[in-house]
This record gives sequence, structure tokens and C-alpha cells, in this order.
Amino acid sequence: MKARISLIIAAAFISVAASAQIGAPYIHDPSTIAECDGKYYTFGTGGGGLISEDGWTWNSGAVRPGGGAAPDALKIGDRYLVGYSATGGGLGGGHAGRVLVMWNKTLDPNSPDFAYSDPIEVAHSEVDEDCDAIDIGLFLDPTTGRLWCTYGTYFGAIRIVELDPKTGERVKGNIEKDVAIDCEASDLIYHNGWYYLLGTHGTCCDGTNSTYNIVCGRSRSVTGPYLDNMGRDMMAGGGKMVVAAENRRIGAGHFGRTIITEGVEKTSFHWEADMDLSGRSTLAIRPLLWVNDWPVAGSPWKNGTYAIISQRRGYALELAVDFVRLAGGMRGFGAQGNDTVVIVADQKLEDVIGGWPAGEIPVRIGDIMYRPHQKWVIETVNDAPGFLGGLYCKIIIDGTGRALAATEGADLTTVPQFTGADEQLWRIDQCVDGSYRIMPKKVPGTDEEYVLVSTSDSTPSLAKFNFESDNCKWQLKEW
Repeated sequence: MKARISLIIAAAFISVAASAQIGAPYIHDPSTIAECDGKYYTFGTGGGGLISEDGWTWNSGAVRPGGGAAPDALKIGDRYLVGYSATGGGLGGGHAGRVLVMWNKTLDPNSPDFAYSDPIEVAHSEVDEDCDAIDIGLFLDPTTGRLWCTYGTYFGAIRIVELDPKTGERVKGNIEKDVAIDCEASDLIYHNGWYYLLGTHGTCCDGTNSTYNIVCGRSRSVTGPYLDNMGRDMMAGGGKMVVAAENRRIGAGHFGRTIITEGVEKTSFHWEADMDLSGRSTLAIRPLLWVNDWPVAGSPWKNGTYAIISQRRGYALELAVDFVRLAGGMRGFGAQGNDTVVIVADQKLEDVIGGWPAGEIPVRIGDIMYRPHQKWVIETVNDAPGFLGGLYCKIIIDGTGRALAATEGADLTTVPQFTGADEQLWRIDQCVDGSYRIMPKKVPGTDEEYVLVSTSDSTPSLAKFNFESDNCKWQLKEW
């Protein structure tokens, strides 16, 4: 049922903006992305969902029985808990609905272990109730190990109930509690001592005219109250913006969070309408940032020309070549009279490249001078593999084919021409503080994952990522 776009069209989308998933990323109300045996899965309204081998190219194939609406997925131990809603949503004028969960050992429909358990009802709503039992959000509290779910829509309150993490059943005697209004597609997350309730505000299901956006409040208690950045309770309609429409992508809804490692997180959601993909509802993945302990969706870097700046000291990554001075001496001392203003030209590649070695050239870190040996072009490589929410790129000196490369022994060099080898492909992730982690796809001679680091003020190298150290963080400053 889901149309596939051609590789030619997909490549065109990548060249415009490396922020749209490719393949057939068509889904509505996606669950939080779950990883299973090296593949990524997300489920959507109506049954089924998407599978990705690398987190960048998505196609249909995920299997979820029960149909219904707005599922969620969560790995607990060595099993997966998948929840969904039957009816609800104010459909047909009534609010009757059921929230159900089921277990599976695997999400791979081709695995011999693939078998969903019978669904278990964990919440319901009556036809005349001030709540719709729909849009489940699953949350396993990392501080207590307790399992919670939220549900509800615009047609009433968002509610929270506690589930048993061993059985998935509702904890006996647990009474649902209202925690928000004026939103739907709720989700809970935990960060730095705070619980955050994410909800989708605005109108849905109207394509390019949808106004969906994702907001949040926070609390020291999982059961609330949830207040926004202005102290307004979500039970009074409060909510701080997390992500809204961007240019030709309309209506952000159904928040999910994926933690890659400490300091690197992603948020997944859907666009109600991607105007570059026939106005269809599509999967979106963005960096997740934390600003003053509030979640904010980041923006993927774009193909362009950059100075790559070490956060350790603020120096620039550069070729280790002799410095070539610009013409002209010191000016600005003493009386200048009526000197004519002259524009000093930038130093050009042809002014300096003749003195560069022909073979490999090492790299170093130096004072930012905006010279050709510090001018890097970063571009996605369309036929390279991807990762969750991104595509590998090449990092080359502008005007040349000279490419940054990892070497055996976890060191760095630049090779005269980019060949597409794994050690010349780079993954760039935005960290939760807005800085960037720059990681080679492969370091020759090892299967360990290393990132670009500044081991001293002047020496770049490769080492394990440590979010607590500015050695591992970089800024991309547009040229």
C-alpha cells in the first residue's frame, strides 16, 4: 500500500536537505523507535509500521496485530511491550475506547521467535466519559523500575496509570489520574531529576492545514503536577514548545525519544504533511537537545562549507602545512589622512596549494584564520549507508578532493582524493548541548568506535567518546 520513491528522487531530496528519511517513510502516529537485532522498528495507526536497516532508509514491513490507533513500543528486559488503542478518539461522536498491550520476544516478523501474546486491556473509557482511551505512551522509570502509561486526547484529559513491568497488566487498585488537557499523543521521559510529559497540541489529520506541535511540562513526581517554563500547569493548558512545523514540513506530532549514548539523543515523530513527499504523513528524526533542562528538537547540519572548531579551546581543524602570509603590513597606527578604503581580498586556494605536499597531509589544530587550509566542505554521500536520522558524509578541503580520513592506530590524516572508503566516511551527531560529535564509520585495524578529539590545544586524534569532556566536542561554523 505504501508507494516507494525512486533512488533518483531520493538522492535529490538528500541534496536539498539531509533531514528527510528516505525509502517509503510514510506513517501516522509512529511509536517510539525500538531497536531489535540491529534493525529499527516503528509502528503506526492502522497496524503495521516501518523497518530500517540503518535508521535512515525506512520501508514498510513491521507487523503489529490488532489494528487500532497510535501505538507505542518499549523494550523491557529481553522482551518488547507494544501498546495500542481500539476505537476512541471521539470517533463517531463517542469517547468509548480501550488501551491494550501485548508482548513479543522479537520485533522481526521473520524470526522463529516472533509471536505476540494475547492483548491485555490496561485502560478504557466510556462513550460519555471526559477522556478517550487512545494514544498510549509507555514509560519505564529509570530511577524506580516502575512502569507507567499515559493516554487521552483533546476530547478530555490525559491520564496516567501504573502497569506491572513483568506482566504488562495494570497494577491492582491503581486509579488513573488526570495530568493534562488540550493535547494528545502523550509520552513520558526522565532527565536530570525531572519527569517530562510530552503532548501534541493543535489540530491533526488535515494534511497541510494541520497545526500539530509538540509541547511539554515537567515535574519532580511522575504523577505530576506538570508545569511549563512559565509555571503554568498542563491541567490548565500549559506547555512549552519542543518542535513545530519547519518550512515545507507541517504538523509535528507523537513524540518519541531514543538515547544513543550519554550526551547523544534523538527525537522521532511524524510530520502531518511533508510537502516534498506528496503532502503525506512521514516519519521524522531530529537531534534532541536539552536547554536549561528543557527538551528542544535540534536541526540537522546541512551540506556546506565550515570551519571545524574545537570546543576544548576554540581553535580550528586545519591541514598541517606552512602558513602563508597575506600581503600588507600593520595598519591603524598614527594619522591616516584621507586614505582610500581598499577591500583586502581573501587568501585563495591557488595562492597556497603549490606549497602543499602531493601525498597524505596530517591535520592539526590552530588559530582560526579563515584560510584555505582551514576551509572544509562537509557533504552527505548519497550512496553511503546511513544511521539513525542521518547519512554519512565526506569532509574535504574546499576546492580539492583532499579528504579527512581515520588511520590505523586511531590517528588522522588527509588523503589526496576521496574514494568513499569507510575510514573517509564521517557520522556527525548533534549532542544534547548543541555541540557536535564527529565519528569515522570505521577506524582501520579495530572494531572500536572512536570520535574526533582534541587531545591538546594543537593535536587532533581519535578516542572514545566522553560527553563530559570538551575534548570530544566540536562546533561547525559556517564559512
